[in-house]
Amino acid sequence: MRIALFSDTHGNLHATEVALAAIQADRPDQIVCLGDVALFGPQPRETLAAVAALGCPVVMGNTDAWALDPRPYPGDDAQTALYNAVEGWGAAQLTESDRALIRSFQPVVRIALDEETALLCYHGSPRSFDEEIEATTSDAALAEIFGDDASLICAGGHTHTQMVRRHQHRWVINPGSVGLPFVLRRDGSAYNPPWAEYALIDYRSPARIDVTLRRVPIDVQRVINAAFTSGMPMADRWTADWSFQ
Repeated sequence: MRIALFSDTHGNLHATEVALAAIQADRPDQIVCLGDVALFGPQPRETLAAVAALGCPVVMGNTDAWALDPRPYPGDDAQTALYNAVEGWGAAQLTESDRALIRSFQPVVRIALDEETALLCYHGSPRSFDEEIEATTSDAALAEIFGDDASLICAGGHTHTQMVRRHQHRWVINPGSVGLPFVLRRDGSAYNPPWAEYALIDYRSPARIDVTLRRVPIDVQRVINAAFTSGMPMADRWTADWSFQ
């Protein structure tokens, strides 16, 4: 069984279309979206529609939930101002049918891999779309997060960072971000690179699992042009983090 996982499209239609075309070319048996579909990008409605057209299961992400009940984030720093402006604008673009579609997203999605084995999908963690699972998360913390869940493969997004690690009996996977991947510089700052990310799982048996983390190039100029022609506020600030190389 071949399963494609993608996450965090964040209203970036061009990157979403590129990633979904690559995924379709991989001919998966199942596709799962791990959430954060529409907000914090220039084309929230169009990106939501592109994901909905797949007809695949979609997990509820933190910005998806925020879109249904938008409230300004507390704080007065520049980054909070950016989030409030861009996400608030994106939420205002959504129609009632768009919001009904988001309400259909699920807290977790389980996919049976065989009679005894399952894939567990979530956004941040199985217990909260705001919780982060990282390469540095301790085994003790993961034991609390997953508890006695028997799923062999566990997959989530939220951190915008690709990852594969083992914990006890399970594989823990993050496919990265389609719409807003980021790379850390040596000085600790981050930028958005010119690609979209996703993951492929080839499952044959518990002893035969292949996980591939993939990147496909995108046209950053198209992303920037979309930001400036969409009417999205603070487009200059939002585009400033994108790199052409």
